Amino acid sequence: MFHWYVINTYSGHENKVKANLEHRIVSMNQQPRFRRVVVPTEQVIETKDGQKVQVEKRVLPGYVLVNMDLSDEAWTVVKGTPGVTGFVGAGAKPVPLSQGEVDRILHTAGSAGVPAAKSQAQFSLGESVKVTSGPLSDFDGEIVDVNPDAQKLKVLVDIFERQVPVELGFDQVKKID
Repeated sequence: MFHWYVINTYSGHENKVKANLEHRIVSMNQQPRFRRVVVPTEQVIETKDGQKVQVEKRVLPGYVLVNMDLSDEAWTVVKGTPGVTGFVGAGAKPVPLSQGEVDRILHTAGSAGVPAAKSQAQFSLGESVKVTSGPLSDFDGEIVDVNPDAQKLKVLVDIFERQVPVELGFDQVKKID
């Protein structure tokens, strides 16, 4: 029976482990026992030098997902792959992921499997920013709160010599150097 399992790898070697495992599956003639090997990633929009750049980031650094029919032969193929440190699970027996966990990690639930790119910006408290869009564009302010999950900042903006807290999206401000 096919289930998703999590393989622990050396951090930064996920793509190499994926390629090595796929090569071992073919060379050891184990294709019927394996369906997919996946390095979970997501598209993130980062702001670098005032430019928005779409980057692919690993969702689970140090881990690779594999959809396989667990048997002694399949276990040996995975464990013998260079860069693999083991399966994730209690004791010696790997624990399969639930379908909900797989959907969440691989972003297959919802919008036809196409997740929206998240905006990722390196903002910190006390930093000065300039508002780039909206009714307060061209105003400067200081960050007093960062909410990366909602992609929002709370910024104190000087309006008529008073500091007013304003909630803005990551994409509505840029850092002042």
